[in-house]
Amino acid sequence: MPLSANKPPTELPSGPIEVEDSRQTKDDLPLTTEDYTEKYRNEHTLKKRNEDVKIESSSDDESNVTYPEGGYIAWAVVAGSWLALFGSMSFMNSIGTFQAYLMHNQLKDLSSTAIGWIFGVYNGLTFLLGVQVGPIFDATGPRQLIGAGGFTTVLYLVLLGECSQYWHFMLVFGVLGGLSLSLVFGPAISIVAHYFHKRRGLATGIASSGGAAGGIVFPLMLQRLFSTVGFVWGVRVAALVCLITNTSAVLLIRPRFPQKPLRLSSVRPKFSIFRNGALAFTSLGVFFLEWGLFIPFSYLTSYALDHQQSSTFSYMLMSLINAGGIFGRWIPGFYADRFGRFNILILAVLGCGVCNACFWLPAGSSQSLMIIFALAFGFFSGSTVSLAPVCVGQLCKIEAYGRYYATAYVVVSASTFTATPIGGELLQRADNKYWALIVFTIASYAASFMCLVVAKRIACGTKSIWTIF
Repeated sequence: MPLSANKPPTELPSGPIEVEDSRQTKDDLPLTTEDYTEKYRNEHTLKKRNEDVKIESSSDDESNVTYPEGGYIAWAVVAGSWLALFGSMSFMNSIGTFQAYLMHNQLKDLSSTAIGWIFGVYNGLTFLLGVQVGPIFDATGPRQLIGAGGFTTVLYLVLLGECSQYWHFMLVFGVLGGLSLSLVFGPAISIVAHYFHKRRGLATGIASSGGAAGGIVFPLMLQRLFSTVGFVWGVRVAALVCLITNTSAVLLIRPRFPQKPLRLSSVRPKFSIFRNGALAFTSLGVFFLEWGLFIPFSYLTSYALDHQQSSTFSYMLMSLINAGGIFGRWIPGFYADRFGRFNILILAVLGCGVCNACFWLPAGSSQSLMIIFALAFGFFSGSTVSLAPVCVGQLCKIEAYGRYYATAYVVVSASTFTATPIGGELLQRADNKYWALIVFTIASYAASFMCLVVAKRIACGTKSIWTIF
């Protein structure tokens, strides 16, 4: 029966009627303006979060890992990390003490650039060898690594007393010393992140203050011992202190996750993680940060000696930097957990640059300006040391933190290798005038500040620098 186009049929055709499935899902329904806006917003947000990270999730909140956030075991781990860094990281924080002593004693006939390479190798190997240590830590836990690092720390300090030639110091302090610190530094920092998430900034700051506390004790102790019992017995006493602290650290620190097989593929650096733009710029920011960090730590003591200050006052400046660093590690860490780890790190980097420009550059022979610079720079630089690993940890899953941290510091190791030698070359070319070193330090912190701001904007997907992240 033909149907009219203008009116419905009055009769239905006989026989079975085939009816197409007319069930509609939510996705089949036409979108309203509000629905379309919401869908676009969600798709845009997901795309923004995942466009740089295609290999792993970038948020701890997406994993099922829970954190004790305190308790006896967690705080015992923090105490163990503190002791481990006291017996190892202290010598990186006291590097100016050794450098100034060698420049005026055993290696006084060599150029500042040549001497700088000893400490450049020490600093560089510390971070470069962390590429291997980080994945090993993920697989085996911290105890074996920290124990091995403590042993080699004691060994190189004992051997250091027997050194007399340039290549002796390069092999013992530069190579063996860098190896020892690389075995301790990464695991001692990383294990804290296994027990804390919301309070990670505070806990990491407390643990890392062990290196700053040792940086107060060892310069004063060594300066006193060098002048009374001599260099050989001075470093032997330091070795005994490190034996005690590192043994205690191994007893206190406990692994949290079960061991897993260690594969060659997991040991190699995973450079594909730099597809994450935030991680790439964060690594670059820490690169420039370390460039600026090691100039004052390496040359402030020799700066004071060359400006006719007493040896007691000159060596004391290292202790003052580390005294400021104790407060700089845990106070900003406390606020970083509330106002954003990247926010506080960016402000700390800015503070480091301002300290160099306003206090060290015009200091001259003024003891008061040197003291103010040492305390203020110690505070802000201590914040950067403790918060940089925490910021890297925000950009990956906690189970992969060791590998992310180690790979990121492949980039950073290039700056730690070259910072001290560059400082020595600048000092030599400027006829032992320190203004060139200080300007280089200011420029490094300015570059670090800009890279970290870009990293934060990529990570947050916002142009507001004050977003809590």
